[in-house]
Amino acid sequence: METSEKRQRGRPRSFNGPSEAASVQSLDRALRILAIVAEGSGLSLSEISAQSGLAASTAYRMLTTLENHGMVEFDGTDQLWSIGVETYRMGAAFLRRRKLVDRARIVMQELMEKTGETSNLGVAEDDCVVFVSQVETHQAIRAFFRPGTRSSFHASGIGKAVLAHLDPERVAAILRRAGLERFTDKTLSDISALARDLVAIKHRGWSVDDEERHPGMRCVAAAIFNEFGEPIGGVSVSGPTVRVTPERLAEIGPLVREAATEITRMIGGHSSQGAAEASLFEVSATRLP
Repeated sequence: METSEKRQRGRPRSFNGPSEAASVQSLDRALRILAIVAEGSGLSLSEISAQSGLAASTAYRMLTTLENHGMVEFDGTDQLWSIGVETYRMGAAFLRRRKLVDRARIVMQELMEKTGETSNLGVAEDDCVVFVSQVETHQAIRAFFRPGTRSSFHASGIGKAVLAHLDPERVAAILRRAGLERFTDKTLSDISALARDLVAIKHRGWSVDDEERHPGMRCVAAAIFNEFGEPIGGVSVSGPTVRVTPERLAEIGPLVREAATEITRMIGGHSSQGAAEASLFEVSATRLP
């Protein structure tokens, strides 16, 4: 009798209904259920069904799908559903990005004032860099990246700064997935040339995008690291080549590197220590499609 009651509270007595076709409606229902579970401290199936206005069988389908993705958890003893660890991971990722943007702002402002050029903040995603913040220079001609703008790893200053601090195997995997599209005559679309550049970047601590993505635009960047010493993005200075000249790189590069170091410190991170330097031969020998 006790077992029967528990099954009724947490799961339907029998579940033989057809699988619901993927649709916007089903996604909306699943997200509604996720929000309900998140607000509770352990809810039975009947409670979730009542609050969502869905039949128990439909609510159960949504819950088991969310459970498969770690978004909710089911306690077989109490027959209660609660929020899953995967939602914490996603929320923590949002907080890390928010903390990064907020705390980097003052450093980016100072960097813009020191260099006279626009400073940018970008975060590394699976196959690209996403620009999330910018402090524009007051110059009439200036670089502009709308928040959310994406750029390839191999053709951006921040992207190359991140690649330079990753293991060769990880770099090869990223490049296989994303490819080496040629955007300008200066894009490093040859793996050997890119590998040589990454070694130089790792050695000096800052990268240069020398008109590799946009003609007439030069960018200097350095990587930002998390608490595990992993590169999660970077800060950069970008401007027209007539102002960001090759002669100025030796001046701007260390300033950008210092800014990245300061932002890393502010978010509780640290640069990788003793990490194996990317081998030119290891990376360039990797076969790309």
